[in-house]
Amino acid sequence: MYSPTISSILNFLSGYTNFQQTALFASFIIYGIAVLIFLSVFDYAYGWAERKVMAKAQGRHGPNTVGRYGILQNLADIVKLLSKESILPEGANKYLLYISVPSMLALLVFLEFLLPLTPSVYGIDISVGMLLVFTLLSFTPILVFVAGWASGNRFASIGSQRSVMMLIAYEIPMLLVMAGVALAARSFDFISIVSAQSQLPFIILMPIGFVIFFIVMLAELERPPFDIREADSELIAGWLTDISAPFYAQALFIDYTRVLVGSSLITLLFLGGWNGPSILPPIAWFLAKILAVALTFIIIRISTVRMRIDRLVHIGFVYLLPLAVLNIILVFFLFYVSPLVI
Repeated sequence: MYSPTISSILNFLSGYTNFQQTALFASFIIYGIAVLIFLSVFDYAYGWAERKVMAKAQGRHGPNTVGRYGILQNLADIVKLLSKESILPEGANKYLLYISVPSMLALLVFLEFLLPLTPSVYGIDISVGMLLVFTLLSFTPILVFVAGWASGNRFASIGSQRSVMMLIAYEIPMLLVMAGVALAARSFDFISIVSAQSQLPFIILMPIGFVIFFIVMLAELERPPFDIREADSELIAGWLTDISAPFYAQALFIDYTRVLVGSSLITLLFLGGWNGPSILPPIAWFLAKILAVALTFIIIRISTVRMRIDRLVHIGFVYLLPLAVLNIILVFFLFYVSPLVI
């Protein structure tokens, strides 16, 4: 009769653990591929929708010849950009400008989107998920500055400095608003934050925080009127001035993905995430809210004009920062002092 020894039991458990680790790694890879496909579909559709909505608002046709309703125009543009020659400007640092910074930006954006889509569909389930996302967002100004400096172009460097000044000015109010959300939900976990909005979304309970966070997201994504890297008097694209066509296509992909990340954060923190009537599944509510926020970004781009850097920084420090502090005070009294709120 076989009698298992301690060593055989340990070997069996070790193999089981390795199997679990392999299965976990494989599931994470599969989820990452699914997220990448979803990001690609969203970026393509959002790029087409933005061009069509802007054209409609400006009395133009927009893309309308390549494919039905011009749906294949973006595909033609992608092929055109990727087929062009990659030119390295004199004095530019190729490793930083074309390899390190774009790759790190893409990795940060991808990690930021490992957010919960439903209570059972998520990439990384950690108790401090909101702090992780804020930490990843905080690396963006550093990478933007490095990209402008590595281009060897004076105007690109100035454009990157403008972007960094704006991002720093708006990250402090963003942190305070996120702290207010965590205070209201008593957690930094996105699933717990959404669960805390099962009765009322935080957009109703914290309207000041929502307005601040929405404005800050526009600045973080460098969407109009906060696309300060673009300068009307210089006719350049800020720190992207010396980026060749293939890498400019990658930058566009990152920009549209950041729109999805920003829309997801607004939805999770203030719009109740996947909460909604049972007539639709949770994932449908989540995607519908994301699309509504992303469409609002397009409408704001159409209806606003770019502001000067001094006004942008002034708004961030003089108006948004005190309002963010006021929001935390109101959240404390509403959720911890007032007997009307359970």
